[in-house]
Amino acid sequence: MKTQTGGVRHVALVAGGTGGHIYPALAVASALERNHPDVLVSMVVDARPASRDAMHRAHREPIVLPIERGLQRGLRPSALLASARAAFALLRSTFVARRWLRRHHPDVVVGFGAYVTVPMIVAAWSARIRLVVHEQNGYPGMANRLAVRLGATAAVSVPDTPLGPHPTLTGNPVRPEIAAVQRQPGSPALVGVVGASLGAAVLNDAVLGVYDRWRNRSDLAIRLVTGPDKFAAVEARFRALRRPDDRLDCTVIPYEHDMAGLYRDATVMVTRGGGSIFELAAAGMPAVIVPWAGATEGHQTANARAAERAGAAVHLAESACTPSTLAATIDELLGDPDRLHAMSEAMRAFARPDAADRLADLVLATVVAA
Repeated sequence: MKTQTGGVRHVALVAGGTGGHIYPALAVASALERNHPDVLVSMVVDARPASRDAMHRAHREPIVLPIERGLQRGLRPSALLASARAAFALLRSTFVARRWLRRHHPDVVVGFGAYVTVPMIVAAWSARIRLVVHEQNGYPGMANRLAVRLGATAAVSVPDTPLGPHPTLTGNPVRPEIAAVQRQPGSPALVGVVGASLGAAVLNDAVLGVYDRWRNRSDLAIRLVTGPDKFAAVEARFRALRRPDDRLDCTVIPYEHDMAGLYRDATVMVTRGGGSIFELAAAGMPAVIVPWAGATEGHQTANARAAERAGAAVHLAESACTPSTLAATIDELLGDPDRLHAMSEAMRAFARPDAADRLADLVLATVVAA
């Protein structure tokens, strides 16, 4: 898909916080460079190691803003102190962003939500640079709502997302390697467990309990992605659980660098209900979705329920995600290959494989029309 660039020469994409923001930004960067090789793409991220690592794995050298987290909720002294530090980092990052914008003069700044986009949004607005934001979820976050108030053009992944008067429905961009996945689940059945890019304690705990129940089974395997910060503790608990005569093949890793390979090989995934649901859709991946109970406006729960209504997934509430319920749910799915096939087909119906191209074209058209 190619459109006229209208003299657009430089696009800055801002993302951070979690993979749900970073990977759509990388997908759009690839689409811009593929369809418009004359356009320079710059990536701007927060200072979290995970954000920088994701960029380096994509062979990109990002601009890094000196901010690692957003404002904290609550009035506890620790939360107030953390918020004060975050506010100072926001202010400092805004000055860094403004200095970079003055030096490099991008034609448009594109934000993908999360706290890291706020400094660049404010700096771009004050410099009168065009703004575009993309919202992954059905309920928009604070950063994107702020951007729209400052005049940003809005793109959304889910119909009826309340972001601005006339948001453009593009779908949620996924990485090209995910969109190209051709599933080939083998034997024994592989259960992939990924609690988003940062991991999820509730999933880690449940899987360790499932392992204790399934240790004598050789008809399936588990690949547990704990999240980098949770890996050491989970691995230590796993080593304490494991016995020399256990037959269950269980791999525990901090981060999955080859998600395309995991989607290709897994029989079923256990995951959260955020941006990863769009990768599940692109890969046609049957899933047990355990949404984060603390997600803004319950958007992860809404995603999980929508996927379940369509027959693409099983929704398991966080409060109900115990070793016994998770084991029973997985066993029920593995015992019904026809249902798994139907779930895979239903999941693909959620996919918008051209989302990255659509958003890339919207970005350029926004500047051309200005």
